[in-house]
Amino acid sequence: MEKVSGIKLHIGVDTLGLPHAIMVTTTNVTDRTGAINMVDYYCDVTDHLSALKKIMADGGYTGETFANTVKALSGAEVEIVKRNEFHTFAVLPKRWIVERSFAWLDKCRRLWKNCERKLQNSLQMFSLAFIRLLLNRY
Repeated sequence: MEKVSGIKLHIGVDTLGLPHAIMVTTTNVTDRTGAINMVDYYCDVTDHLSALKKIMADGGYTGETFANTVKALSGAEVEIVKRNEFHTFAVLPKRWIVERSFAWLDKCRRLWKNCERKLQNSLQMFSLAFIRLLLNRY
């Protein structure tokens, strides 16, 4: 693996905000490509995503190609949750769930800045952060 200059985190969470799929990529990978890679990987390795009926995503994941690819890989349909107005704040239904998960990760000091040199190490740090969250909660 090569040295990483920047990372992008793709997570798939349930309605409680707990992760079912985590993928770390370099910043040159687009959101759609990273999400497709994540769904493809987790559908091949585990059956965690096979029970999904609907995947909700933000406006960065629009497009028929993305929706059709995810439908072919996991069998779930994609619903895009878009903002209504750009310069006003409004809580959108279901969109805050994944934002809450990112906020939980922001509480971990080690994740504030990319200190890791390899993608696999970054993935393990994100996994450990969620494990810590679960252990503190239950």
